[in-house]
Amino acid sequence: MSKERARRRAERLAVLEKEKAARARKVARRSTRRRLVRRLTPRKRSSGVLYRRSRSQRAGIALIPLIAIVAIWILIPDLALRLVLIAMIVLAVPALVVVVLGRRS
Repeated sequence: MSKERARRRAERLAVLEKEKAARARKVARRSTRRRLVRRLTPRKRSSGVLYRRSRSQRAGIALIPLIAIVAIWILIPDLALRLVLIAMIVLAVPALVVVVLGRRS
């Protein structure tokens, strides 16, 4: 009788050990996956700053191209040339802002 109980207890323990090992493998895989995802996702920078540029810089970024567009519209008589120059301004402003004011993050 005691041999039978010992055998059943040994079987139960073996099953428990198998389940414990499977759980440990699952937890290890999950933590490895989380570590990999954390490493690959870009981190958000919480600087607490709502705007990247000062108010005067933002005003300049908006007003200078508008003044240039108005000047082109007034001074250039040919409509096709006006449109081409305005398109060039629209395309060049973002690059010029980065070059002149630098990248802030």
